[in-house]
Amino acid sequence: MILKKFCSVLFVIFFAFSVNAKELKNEKNTEFNVYSGMFDFSDDGKKSTLIGFQHQNENLNRDTFLGNLSPITGALITSDNAGYIYTGVQAQYKIGLLNITPSFTPGLYHEGNGKDLGHMLEFKSEVQLSFDLSKNTELGFSYNHLSNASLGDKNPGANSYMFNFFKNF
Repeated sequence: MILKKFCSVLFVIFFAFSVNAKELKNEKNTEFNVYSGMFDFSDDGKKSTLIGFQHQNENLNRDTFLGNLSPITGALITSDNAGYIYTGVQAQYKIGLLNITPSFTPGLYHEGNGKDLGHMLEFKSEVQLSFDLSKNTELGFSYNHLSNASLGDKNPGANSYMFNFFKNF
């Protein structure tokens, strides 16, 4: 119930800002990604729904031999009160309307009532596929894996999938 209220409030705020963003004359350089999906879908005993938020500032993008790289920061929470806050880097590749975005983000994980991943420091590897709906909006799907790289006594990992909504402001 709390997750549904949180999600509803996020979407209301998100669309309220999009109306105000149209009035601005500045270039749209900040991307927000709101996502929801299934945390650790491959573990029947510990899978749970998740909701998250991610920010990217396009002023910090850099063209490199690996493609266009930019820093990202975000957080997610599961219905079992597990949480993960992260910051890292993503690459962006555009093929027409299709966007392929791999990322790597170290972060801090809190187990809550969810899965014990073995360590507070976890690393998220992710790939997103998204389509441009308009100049400033994308809709996508992503898959990620959380792992502590054997820093802890155990390293069970968690595989998750999400549906993403991106908006530039």
